[in-house]
Amino acid sequence: MARKVLHALLALLVVGGLWQVGHGAWIHVKARAAQHLLQRAWVRTLAGEPDVKPWPWADTWPVARLRVPAHGADLIVLDGVSGRTLAFGPGHASTSARPGAPGTAIVSGHRDTHFRFLQRVRPGDEVVVDRPGRSPAHFVVRQAAVVDARTAVIRRDDAPGLALVTCYPFDAVSPGGPLRYVVVAEAASGITAR
Repeated sequence: MARKVLHALLALLVVGGLWQVGHGAWIHVKARAAQHLLQRAWVRTLAGEPDVKPWPWADTWPVARLRVPAHGADLIVLDGVSGRTLAFGPGHASTSARPGAPGTAIVSGHRDTHFRFLQRVRPGDEVVVDRPGRSPAHFVVRQAAVVDARTAVIRRDDAPGLALVTCYPFDAVSPGGPLRYVVVAEAASGITAR
């Protein structure tokens, strides 16, 4: 009898462990698969279609393409920063400037999927933002800092700027937390945003 109970407990632990591993893996699978659907929506956006939903029930759409060549990052940026949006890709905070326009554009992403590469970004790295109907906006990373989540990102109004924001630390077990990692980039000199 005790042996059957032990086997049942062991089976329950194995099933529970597999469930947790599967749930963790699902987040990464969903994030990668979504970028393929978002790429298709981005092509339609570039062709002039407004607010192209990547799937019929989506409540967001592509607004830009973010590339950081030194780190192999090539991501479609979505409208909004809700939890649902960030599960599929980085999101543009609608209360901030549009990427490439005068002012600071704030783009947020999850530290364990799309914005994991931010931990390797260094001052001097190039960031390119493609926008529908406009020339690419080129930025240069100026600094990266760990800040309290309640700290506001300092915004500029005079020139295009970019703030890439994610949770910190990168290897934390639990989501969220009180800290954010912020990468600040400024418009590359000699390149004007249109």
